[in-house]
Amino acid sequence: MNSAYSSIPKRSYLELQSHNDSQNLGSPPITHVNLVPFDDEEGVGNGYLHSSNGVHNDDGFDEDLGPDFDNHPLIDTGSKTGSGISGAVFNLTTTIIGAGIMALPAAMKVLGLVLGIFVIILMGLLSEYSVELLVKFSVLVKASSYGEVVQHALGRPAKVLSEIFIIVNNAGVLIVYLIIMGDVMSGSLNHIGVFDQWLGHGLWDHRKLLILVIVVLLLAPLCALERIESLSLTSAASVALAVLFVVVACVIAFIKLVEGKIESPRIGPDFGSKKAILDLLVVVPIMTNAYVCHFNVQPIYNELEGRTPQKMNWVGRITTVICIVVYAFTSVSGYLLFGQGTESDVLTNFDKNLGIRFSSELNYIVRVGYIFHLVLVFPVVHFSLRQTVDALLFEGSAPLLESRKRSLGLTAVLLALIYFGSTMIPNIWTAFKVTGATTAVSLGFIFPSLIALRLGQQRGCLSFGEKFLSRLMLVFAILVGIFGMIGNIYSIESQSE
Repeated sequence: MNSAYSSIPKRSYLELQSHNDSQNLGSPPITHVNLVPFDDEEGVGNGYLHSSNGVHNDDGFDEDLGPDFDNHPLIDTGSKTGSGISGAVFNLTTTIIGAGIMALPAAMKVLGLVLGIFVIILMGLLSEYSVELLVKFSVLVKASSYGEVVQHALGRPAKVLSEIFIIVNNAGVLIVYLIIMGDVMSGSLNHIGVFDQWLGHGLWDHRKLLILVIVVLLLAPLCALERIESLSLTSAASVALAVLFVVVACVIAFIKLVEGKIESPRIGPDFGSKKAILDLLVVVPIMTNAYVCHFNVQPIYNELEGRTPQKMNWVGRITTVICIVVYAFTSVSGYLLFGQGTESDVLTNFDKNLGIRFSSELNYIVRVGYIFHLVLVFPVVHFSLRQTVDALLFEGSAPLLESRKRSLGLTAVLLALIYFGSTMIPNIWTAFKVTGATTAVSLGFIFPSLIALRLGQQRGCLSFGEKFLSRLMLVFAILVGIFGMIGNIYSIESQSE
């Protein structure tokens, strides 16, 4: 049967272009149709079509999501703007390297040098693998957030639970940031603050007032930004400040080691007392907390220029290498410097004479530099917290980018709650050992492994090796959570006695 229609080759797509007649403005626009071959890299490699106006034209949509793909930026690539690999690496690295690094020397004190370095490497590799699983299955089901991919795999109740975990985890991390800022700048019970050393006693001794000033003047303007790619430059600066901290700490430790002023470190863990065993139970959850970045993976991927799963995997791998190196050097140098006197927040150890030349100047560089690092990290973690709270409370509403008032309102409320939380939690070790055994281990390892096992079984896209690693990671995470909570309970009982 003859027809006026012809089929479109599989390797081509139609491009519609609309033009107005410049001579007759009242006439309707003229539409031109061009048959354009796919570019191997852009078309076939990415697995979707491009349109000139940024609208996604894929008819093979997943039935669970419906045909409206415009609300799923994880797969919408009409726009070529976004952050490059370096910007994505800075944002993801900033998400990981926050206050958790300050607790690692104390964790090294508990584990010993050999086991401590091994755990740092192991947790980094497991975290990177779970990030790759998360990216893979987010793209597969066209999910644009952590909660959406959880819902596709485990149902709506699990999605709500994951969003609550993200809120608790991120709020806890941000509270820890404020605790450190207050301890370092205004001092604590056993340590002198930077302002006290500079200016003597005064108004800056009021820790709560100082934290409030930092929140209002420094953090609020950065947290009011609407897009995470806007924080790429501040993320780069924060990574540079973290590297500065590591370099200075390593140089000090090397000088003291050469001069023979460092006591012999413990190589393995101590099993000699009940307290030492309890510390062992809670220290691994603290290590897991140090690598949790999964709640920011999708937002960073959404704004990655020319995004593909392979490109995002490279972002994760580069980030993991950076974090392992920074964590290992920080843990070892901090433990070597202060030995058994290493505090849960190692920054507070830098208020005393280090026993080398220019000790005071180096102390100031380390402490003030890292406070600025935390100020620049804070808005990156706050971004995913705000997005998650909005998704949980205002489901079905317009995107947060389209509602400036709602965005600013959420930012103000969250900052107020985080500020009040920082005035009630005693120290960062308490916060990390609780969130590490619950929300961090769930977000970083339990949910990604369950997502991979469930969706991999449904779609048949998980290899035998991936299934084995996912099951192993799930069992490991559950054991870490159980033993961590047991340790937390016994620690609370010991303190009450």
